[in-house]
Amino acid sequence: MLVEKLLPVIRARLTCITPQAALLEAARLLDGERDIVLVCTPGEDRLVGIVTKTDVVRMTGRCAGASCTAPIEAAMTRDVVTTTPGAWLNEAWQVMRERGLKNLPVLDGNGAALGVLNARDALQTLLQEVRHEEELLRDYAMSLGYR
Repeated sequence: MLVEKLLPVIRARLTCITPQAALLEAARLLDGERDIVLVCTPGEDRLVGIVTKTDVVRMTGRCAGASCTAPIEAAMTRDVVTTTPGAWLNEAWQVMRERGLKNLPVLDGNGAALGVLNARDALQTLLQEVRHEEELLRDYAMSLGYR
């Protein structure tokens, strides 16, 4: 199965912010279930980095808390591992597992952000695929589906 099969879910996780935005704006966007914010160029949504909750906490700890006016680019990770919609989901999951990533940005061929693949979504989809294959094999072995 390709990553593109999860595009509706992946797109729902897309949140872009400009590198010049205030760090506190990223903190507001990360409130709740969101773990990651993509840092993108205005208009084109080209990925230039990511900001996580950990990045925000670390950076606000260095400045004066709520008065922190540092731009996001001061806290963002620039060297980002990404995937594309045409990648195999199991390969994307393998990269996430090996690198300990909870989220993997998904980019189109031009480097524009399409969304974020979450490890939970990837794993649930892969497990559903395995269960379906097991059912097909069981049906075949019992000759139920092939008469």
